[in-house]
Amino acid sequence: MTESIPKMPRPRLLDLYCCAGGAAVGYHRAGFDIVGVDIDPQPNYPFTFVQADALKFLLESHSEFEAYHGSPPCQAFTNAQRIQGNDHPDFITATRSALKLIGKPYVIENVPGAPLDDPFVLCGAMFPGLKTYRHRLFESNIPIWTPRHPEHAVPTTKMGRKPVAGQFMHVVGNFSGVQQAREAMGIDWMTRDELREAIPPAYTEHIGRQLIAALVGQEALF
Repeated sequence: MTESIPKMPRPRLLDLYCCAGGAAVGYHRAGFDIVGVDIDPQPNYPFTFVQADALKFLLESHSEFEAYHGSPPCQAFTNAQRIQGNDHPDFITATRSALKLIGKPYVIENVPGAPLDDPFVLCGAMFPGLKTYRHRLFESNIPIWTPRHPEHAVPTTKMGRKPVAGQFMHVVGNFSGVQQAREAMGIDWMTRDELREAIPPAYTEHIGRQLIAALVGQEALF
């Protein structure tokens, strides 16, 4: 009789400023159990959710997790903010300081122009099936391999116009076509407002595999 080998428990990842869970689904696909934290209610978040101040929860509960992802509010660094000139708090610095103090694997995600340390870029063109370029910056305290950044060969429908078959989408602002945006992002559970704040799960599935490998001391396979 052959003894069955017990499965290793899934490591736990804390998803800070989680919104509706685009990043969380990618990490879950990579092999993590997820707990999300956000100051606002997130009724469509697909995993365990805690409504709380993200930084306070991190400092109080960090020992319960093996890795961390943070997507601090990005209003201070968006193109719209640069045009309008409104003041918004910078949560990135405080989040980074707390995560560095804890010392476990972490990832911080934000929009282009955000002050991340030595960031790498992920783009929808790197991941087959996505239909949006949606550049996002990522910072981590572990090395992360990124795919080659291909040319943006597929045209993108102009912002505010209805989706055009065969073109990529801008899922920002008052975009048209919620169902098409869900397909473009690889997200099938979010509302229009949630989609425009989300990142495709394919991004964090790619990163999450490497976080898992770092936790167990192996190289990620692609």
